Amino acid sequence: MAEIGYARVSTSEQDLALQLDALTRAGCTRVFEDKASGARADRPGLATALAFLREGDVLVVWKLDRLGRSLPHLVETITMLEARGIGFRSLTEAIDTTTPGGRLIFHIFGALGQFERDLIRERTRAGLDAAIARGRRGGRKPVVTDDKLRRARALIAQGLTVREAAARVKVGKTALYAAMDKVSDTETGG
Repeated sequence: MAEIGYARVSTSEQDLALQLDALTRAGCTRVFEDKASGARADRPGLATALAFLREGDVLVVWKLDRLGRSLPHLVETITMLEARGIGFRSLTEAIDTTTPGGRLIFHIFGALGQFERDLIRERTRAGLDAAIARGRRGGRKPVVTDDKLRRARALIAQGLTVREAAARVKVGKTALYAAMDKVSDTETGG
C-alpha cells in the first residue's frame, strides 16, 4: 500500500510548495502535479496519478477542490477510485475513505451531488413549463411563417408545383409540405 499525492494550482504564478509540504508530511511516497485550472478537463498530472495507482493505494490531496472540478466530478472520481480498491484522503477536510467515517462523509457528498442535479432538473422543468404557459415554446422558430405559407398556397393555386412555390418563398420543399400538412390536420381536427 502506497500513499500517492496529487497537487494542483490554477495558474503558473501560484506555488505548489504549501501542498507539496503537506503531502510529504502526510507520508506520500510520490506526488503528481498540475498547473491548470480546476475547470479544465485536461489535467495530465491527475491522469498520470490515476494510471499509477494500484489496488490498496491511497490518493492523497491537500484539499478536496484540488481534485474535482465540481461536486459531481469529485464524487465520480472518488467512486471510480473506490471501484478500483483505491482509498482517498483529503488532508484539510480530514476525509479518509479507508475509514468508516470517511466513507460515510463521502456518501453524504454523493447524496448532495444527486440532490443538486435533481434541483437543477426541477428548476429547468419549471422554467420550461412557465414559458409554455406564457405561450412560448423552445426550439427553432418555424421556417415557414404564416405569410410564406399563404403566398406558397397562392402560387400553387396558380399552377406552380410545391417545389417551385417553395423556391419562390425561399423555404425548403420538405418544410413547406410539413407546414401544409400541419395546417390541413388542424383544419380537419386531426
